[in-house]
Amino acid sequence: MASRPFLDHSTDSATEIPIPNTSQRRVFTMANLTGKVALITGAGGKHGVGRAIALKLGEQGASVIVNDIVSQPYPDRSAEWEGLPQVVRELCALGTGGIAAVADITDAAQVQELVDKGVEEFGQIDILVANAGSRPGKDRLPVVDLDEEAWDLVQKTNVKGTFLCCRAVARHMVERDEGGKIIIISSVAGKMGIPRYAAYCASKFALIGLTQSLAHELAPNRINVNAICPGLVDTERVAHMAAALTDPGETPEDRRTRMIGETASTTPLGRVAQGADIADVASFLASGESDYLTGISISVSGGMWMG
Repeated sequence: MASRPFLDHSTDSATEIPIPNTSQRRVFTMANLTGKVALITGAGGKHGVGRAIALKLGEQGASVIVNDIVSQPYPDRSAEWEGLPQVVRELCALGTGGIAAVADITDAAQVQELVDKGVEEFGQIDILVANAGSRPGKDRLPVVDLDEEAWDLVQKTNVKGTFLCCRAVARHMVERDEGGKIIIISSVAGKMGIPRYAAYCASKFALIGLTQSLAHELAPNRINVNAICPGLVDTERVAHMAAALTDPGETPEDRRTRMIGETASTTPLGRVAQGADIADVASFLASGESDYLTGISISVSGGMWMG
């Protein structure tokens, strides 16, 4: 093995350190999730992050339980999109197993039924992607104008719902004693405050704290817990946000176009995220390639947030 000089600042003398033989470097390949079972919440939207992650993990061999609060989420109720049943058909077309499970993640009993259904069908759950979150609406106001009910709805869905899913799946993983992966979808809004997003930011900051606490608690059980923090992702939720943030004289579609354009122009990589960008990171965190990572919150924002 070759070597090169390295300045040892403790002695100001040059020492030799080895240079690795590149022919012996590890070659990274697509994650192999064959034999693994993943549960993904909030996976019924046509253009959503949940569906993108489900299909990505399915492509890599995982059997997938897809969940949403309704079988066919609004606003995709149309002849062209059937929601969860269609995602299951897409998974089956990939040659992997898939089942749909409607459940309200803010209800502990329903969450337990969801987990039990997955275990009954596939025998185990190896991966949880806690993706479901509240729909933007009356919470996108300055704090002085924010109703308590709107605040509570965001915390109930984003924080309590994620907690209940993590608790139920973690209990199963600990009992099974085969390790596991828990992936929490937070946001760059969990790393910085944004005007008119106080309820949302508070919930996403909480998820980063939950990620770190769980990572400490579950590490002895070989369960990795990490978070993904997307920036703006081009999904149905952008239209929801646009409708909630529209200025006088502006249509929701105008606002949506402006949001996409402004975000792209201020993002170093020059575009907003697509669902596939988030799915790629989720697939890495779900795989054995990430076995030495836990408690981290990865910003997937094209450089918009580099912390």
